[in-house]
Amino acid sequence: MGALKILVAGAGGRMGRAVIAEVAATPGVTLAGGFDRPEGAVIGADLGQLAGLDPVGLAVASSISEGIEGASVVIDFTSADASVENAKAAAAAKVACVIGSTGFLPEQEKELEALARKIPIVKSGNMSLGVNLLAALVERAARILPDDYDIEIVEAHHRLKVDAPSGTALMLGRAAAEGRGVDLTERSVRARDGLTGARRAGDIGFAVVRGGGIVGQHDVLFAGSQEVLTFSHTALDRSLFARGAVAAAKWVAGKQAGLYSMRDVLGLG
Repeated sequence: MGALKILVAGAGGRMGRAVIAEVAATPGVTLAGGFDRPEGAVIGADLGQLAGLDPVGLAVASSISEGIEGASVVIDFTSADASVENAKAAAAAKVACVIGSTGFLPEQEKELEALARKIPIVKSGNMSLGVNLLAALVERAARILPDDYDIEIVEAHHRLKVDAPSGTALMLGRAAAEGRGVDLTERSVRARDGLTGARRAGDIGFAVVRGGGIVGQHDVLFAGSQEVLTFSHTALDRSLFARGAVAAAKWVAGKQAGLYSMRDVLGLG
């Protein structure tokens, strides 16, 4: 059986370059190609050199159509809008997807759910093993601890991140809501300013920090009247997410059509 061929979306971005480097370092996988926006400055550049490696003889294309036919899986860390369009092209070519983009609108989530009836898609707000284990622990803690333990999620990212709260913070919020048996959309508090009044019992709060080059920091607090339990995860290098995405690509290849998560990939339930 030949190596798994991975097509990298957003090859010129920070995560795209990290994925290219991870593919090069992972046995059993190889690059099918990579593409970026047509107006991108990296179009035509060698994929290997783009990731700080030796040349690989594959140039950055300006469209997914230039590499999709030879690919087994597309790895996509671009944007919500671009990821939906890329998934449509992948579905037309019967190619699996791994999507690490965040910031999807409800209608875009529905589009991806529909596309997942045609191809297997792994979609996660965070591809790391530690964060997905954290989500499982948060869900369990929310189920076990009494309702008077208030849940607050604090996340921090670099100054260039465009969506808030982060996809990971929302994933953790959904895990907490699942543990409590509530709907996150009805119980989440995304901002507090001015005279907000006392905290409503059962809410799940979010706080956001943006600055510098912070890769990712997430804390989930269960604040009781006599103690505070904190679950925490710190990402030190974005290659962590690339490693998880390549592992997801190896897992999803050959799977039946469906919408999967990293918890499926890691066997966490």
